[in-house]
Amino acid sequence: MGMTITEKILAKSAGRRSVTPGENIWLNVDVLMTHDVCGPPTIGIWKKEFGDKAKIWDKNKLVIFPDHYIFTANKHANRNVEILRSFAKEYQVENYYDVGTERYKGVCHVALAEEGYNLPGTVLFGTDSHTCTSGAFGMFSTGVGNTDAAFILGTGKIWEKVPESMKFIFHGRLPNYLTAKDLILQILGDISTDGATYRAMEFDGEAVYDLSMNERMTLTNMAIEAGGMSGIIAADKVTENYVKERTDEPYEIFTSDEDAKYHSKYEYNVEDIEPLVAKPHSPDNRDKVRNVAGTKLTKCYIGSCTGGKITDFKFAAPLLLGNTVKVPTFIVPASTEVAKELEIETYKGISLREIFEKAGCIIAQSSCAACLGGPDDTIGRAVDKDVVISTTNRNFPGRMGSKKSEVYLASPLTVAASAVNGFITDPREFL
Repeated sequence: MGMTITEKILAKSAGRRSVTPGENIWLNVDVLMTHDVCGPPTIGIWKKEFGDKAKIWDKNKLVIFPDHYIFTANKHANRNVEILRSFAKEYQVENYYDVGTERYKGVCHVALAEEGYNLPGTVLFGTDSHTCTSGAFGMFSTGVGNTDAAFILGTGKIWEKVPESMKFIFHGRLPNYLTAKDLILQILGDISTDGATYRAMEFDGEAVYDLSMNERMTLTNMAIEAGGMSGIIAADKVTENYVKERTDEPYEIFTSDEDAKYHSKYEYNVEDIEPLVAKPHSPDNRDKVRNVAGTKLTKCYIGSCTGGKITDFKFAAPLLLGNTVKVPTFIVPASTEVAKELEIETYKGISLREIFEKAGCIIAQSSCAACLGGPDDTIGRAVDKDVVISTTNRNFPGRMGSKKSEVYLASPLTVAASAVNGFITDPREFL
């Protein structure tokens, strides 16, 4: 029996010729990533368990991005960043990207890709549920808790159960009114928020391989919203070009065998899919945009690791050009690199930044910002009775702020069209 791409990568990491779902194995971790929310407790557990002489297993493989609660006056949030800063200094952690410096990068998942840490065939663990984003690079990537992260920090190893795999195949050429966000919302509506629990979600098909790396990252990013352990897309020339522009590190490309065994397979023709939303209060509460069109909004939000990449802003800009937004609309670049690209990338000779500014959007600093609520002074945060349409990944009660707010998840096309009208709008009206 053949193996899936996930099984092959895990077998390599474990030093085994083969593995099968359900087996428990020791993995050798290639990268451990943490940030300002989970980094301090991870460090605390590591110091307690490994004692006074605690050593980092491999400083080159540890990466730290403050990104969640940073542009805030909240003393607890600021204290967390101070803990990371002093830890990085004491243990001489070079891969620490401090806020307030030129090294600051923004949201960890996008920064991992931009800084060349995402390598096909490798194994990456992070103290964040959306670590599955990196699987877009043909690698195994998943989130872990602080205790597991502390163990990796000290040993470079982790004991894991090999997951079953599910396959999602998208046939056809993607119409101009659809994005990767619509594809993953389609899946979530079909299998629900626990339909892929502790499984690897593998994405395949012509429509998937036509996507840019940024768009592929949107697909794998939201694997966790189905309960998935990981999301993965086999590396191709698009992947290799992206990686080679950013690093000289070696990598290995794996693909699934023809006779690999899957828990289940789902096949779609993208031409049959319409623009979609996830209605409050769950990412699997799927509906067609046209069915909720006209819903009055108080805020629109384009940002996060899911929807704050340069491709997301390139989708939004043509719809906002020459228009004025009817409700407060937040543009939050996921990384400082994306923020710079807003100045450089143009549509009809006008920079994306200028298009957004002229449309009346509020452009924020690169960070996670309101995607996960955050302290009261977080930009774009939802307050009581807010009705928000957002490119983020979760709409549980309180996820973007007040528990009395309502959040609709949608593509950047749908959010931009809705911002122009002040109510939920099908982007096909503008395209």
